Amino acid sequence: MRPQIFQTSITELLGIRHPLLCGGLGPGVSDGRYVAAAVNAGGMGFIVATGHDDPAQFEEELKICRDLTGGKPFGVNLYISRFAGGADRVSKQLPLLEKYGVTCVETAGASPEPIIPMLKDMNIKVLHKVPAVRYVQTAVRAGADAVIIVGSECGGHPGIYQIGSIVQATRAAEIAGIPVIAAGGFGTGRQLVAALSMGCDAILMGSRMMVSSDLWVHDDYKRRVVAGDGTESKIVKQLLGDHHRVLDNDSAKAVLALEDAKVTDFEQYRPHVSGSLTREAYHTGDFSKGMLDYGPAVVFADEIKSTEAIFDEILDDAVTALDRVNTLRLPAANAATAAERHAWRLRN
Repeated sequence: MRPQIFQTSITELLGIRHPLLCGGLGPGVSDGRYVAAAVNAGGMGFIVATGHDDPAQFEEELKICRDLTGGKPFGVNLYISRFAGGADRVSKQLPLLEKYGVTCVETAGASPEPIIPMLKDMNIKVLHKVPAVRYVQTAVRAGADAVIIVGSECGGHPGIYQIGSIVQATRAAEIAGIPVIAAGGFGTGRQLVAALSMGCDAILMGSRMMVSSDLWVHDDYKRRVVAGDGTESKIVKQLLGDHHRVLDNDSAKAVLALEDAKVTDFEQYRPHVSGSLTREAYHTGDFSKGMLDYGPAVVFADEIKSTEAIFDEILDDAVTALDRVNTLRLPAANAATAAERHAWRLRN
């Protein structure tokens, strides 16, 4: 594990070494072993609470992660459905989080406000994911401890506004007043340095991590990701107002054909978008079917290797990026900048 290079509000809030977060991946993809690997490499990961064929499997994954991390902090991804009863269903899972020592959650979907008091009572930090700057203050008012801002490059659900991460993250950091995590298209140390320079406190990665050897996903799919150049995704379900960036496979083409025909009856989409189809694809390696979250950051995923090795590569790249920036600064500019900072402090 690389020594700590950056100390940010997120590394302090979550008690981690590096400002590198692994977002929840698909239905049941981020399991206990993968999240433990991210934690043991100095970052943070989130076990996905949904998508298990056996409801008892979620608890088993929590136990596995707790045992493999040896008491280090780890997280859980909670998707809160916007349909009636979504928050109530999630609240029933919260006692398990307390039982197994979960320290933070990545929430997405509807507002986490109804469950935040319960999470606060358990001393669990809330990182709420939003797809646009306009929702940042909503997360703040709800009581989130940090906000994850997702740009249009996000594999999965990038929201309906389709604004890039470089704009979203910069503006979110200006207005949030709480730590901000940049997500969507990130996968290198250069981008980590850029995010920190924009005022963010960490990056969250999804597609970049699909080649981790710590994931149970079939190696045939990982090899597909390695071969990708980032152009292989499509955004589907726009007609339904549920934009979803996925691998351009047979299922994606079928959904796009329904949209072209202006079909709004969800039942006609169901055979192509079911979670069971996606899980089967990850298990078998047959990626021709299923809604497989897939963002352009796959272009950085050029080899199947451990989570720790991926982190190390990103951190080494970040150091190189910092060195490059320092070589570009003129000595006179450095002195002027220091003087300007001192003058600003005196004025304020």
